[in-house]
Amino acid sequence: MTIPGLMMQQPLLISSLLVHAERHHAEQEIVSRRVEGDIHRETFRELAARSRRLANALAALGVKQGDRVATIAWNGYRHMELYYAVSGSGAVLHTLNPRLHPDQVVYIADHAEDSVLFFDLTFLPLVEAFASRVKTIKKFVVMTDRAHMPKESKVPGLLCYEELIDAASDAYVWPSFDENAASSLCYTSGTTGHPKGVLYSHRSTILHTYAVALPDTLNCSARDAILPVVPMFHVNAWGLPYAACMVGAKLVFPGPALDGKSLHELLESEKVTVSAGVPTVWQGLLAYMDASKLKFSTMRRTVIGGSACPPAMIRAFKEAYNVDVLHAWGMTETSPLGTACAFKPKHLGQSQEEHYAVMAKQGRGLYGIDMKIVGEDGAELPWGGEKSGELLVRGPWVVNRYFKDEGGNPLLTDADGHGWFPTGDVARIDTDGYMQITDRSKDVIKSGGEWIGSIDLENIAMAHPAVAMAACIAAHHPKWDERPLLVVVKKPGAEVTRDELIAFFDGKIAKWWTPDDVVFVDAIQLGATGKMLKNRLRDQFKDYKLPTA
Repeated sequence: MTIPGLMMQQPLLISSLLVHAERHHAEQEIVSRRVEGDIHRETFRELAARSRRLANALAALGVKQGDRVATIAWNGYRHMELYYAVSGSGAVLHTLNPRLHPDQVVYIADHAEDSVLFFDLTFLPLVEAFASRVKTIKKFVVMTDRAHMPKESKVPGLLCYEELIDAASDAYVWPSFDENAASSLCYTSGTTGHPKGVLYSHRSTILHTYAVALPDTLNCSARDAILPVVPMFHVNAWGLPYAACMVGAKLVFPGPALDGKSLHELLESEKVTVSAGVPTVWQGLLAYMDASKLKFSTMRRTVIGGSACPPAMIRAFKEAYNVDVLHAWGMTETSPLGTACAFKPKHLGQSQEEHYAVMAKQGRGLYGIDMKIVGEDGAELPWGGEKSGELLVRGPWVVNRYFKDEGGNPLLTDADGHGWFPTGDVARIDTDGYMQITDRSKDVIKSGGEWIGSIDLENIAMAHPAVAMAACIAAHHPKWDERPLLVVVKKPGAEVTRDELIAFFDGKIAKWWTPDDVVFVDAIQLGATGKMLKNRLRDQFKDYKLPTA
């Protein structure tokens, strides 16, 4: 018979992060490049006071516990205030992705039953395009001051964010409630079918925040200045706005200016030590720095996830700029972090080349995330081999089911009755527990019954000095069923031929993995979260005839 422990019962609530930051790190800064064009600074003390005012303002707007409050906003201090005011008051923060088509935004907002929308000035045209079509949003708030409010708008009755703040009191006591209550809502990118809602809880968010800050994860501390390039509208900026309050780190928000020049200026002027984003963002930054012969003076590590980081990018960061890449993996359904790539003691004495081989992997599962790979028959595959299988995960910040049970139960149940979430990723796991994504299950190229990993081929192509972007897709072959077709965007002014690129693969992979052909395109379309839309490429080249066919 078990006996209960005699410890305090205190719910794990998002508001507790803000209370802690105000008490222990009151003077720490949040620096934001605003839509209005200037640089804004506020402290954690001011963040806490303004968040309390905003909680009172939400109540005055009629927002109740459990109501969904939507945002369409860049990374900035006002968005951060909403993170805490909405969730802290017991409502649900719903971050909408402005890169989606208006039709998708309407579907998502209606599905979530959002009641209020807060948005940055940049997105007024988008909001005007759908405001009359949404069913449940009754109030629209522009995240600016009176001086910058739109003179005219197709949306009647626009409210001013700063006026709401100024009219409210900062006397507010954060309510206490069940830690399993919903805190925030984020929808999947919806590349196939309707987007599905992932509804996070206060408990899952706090546990994820602890994991994010760990030394072998993102290694966040009060001595850091963190610049999240990853959007706050995409899986809560990978949890960094929460982790900063937990550890007392300085936050630097880039706002709408995500070009290489603007990012570098902010990284340097604010002495940023850690940044985070998807590979496509870093391509632009590295290209700008290379062309301008610039360096980093304080940044020493960057977190790269969202899609596999090309090894050539890892090398460029380390060799040209002395920045360590922290490779990570996750998804909307995992809050998002599931793995991070930190070295074990055995790696410390190894060569730089051996380090690169480790850094190319997405890393080890964080405490709280259990993972395994399974074959086509559903049986678990052993770690340490070269076999790849579908990656399954479970843990306290992994989705159990989608909002409103959209799409039914996503989990697979094992023989012991445990539910596992099928990620859709194909991966292998080595004997030390390092996981490496080799493909998406829908992107796998099956040639003569054997799998070819498209990510491996893309990474090799990206290492060619003339290649700016590369995607590998399956093309029909009458004998082998499918063969690799490489789609390439060349760097401006660079020249490379089909034969030169195919020869570039010699000695780097098994001969039968070599792409059968190369096509050059002006651009590869990116999705709402910065990933290459390979489904569009498959549609574009569905009738492509390979020369060897």
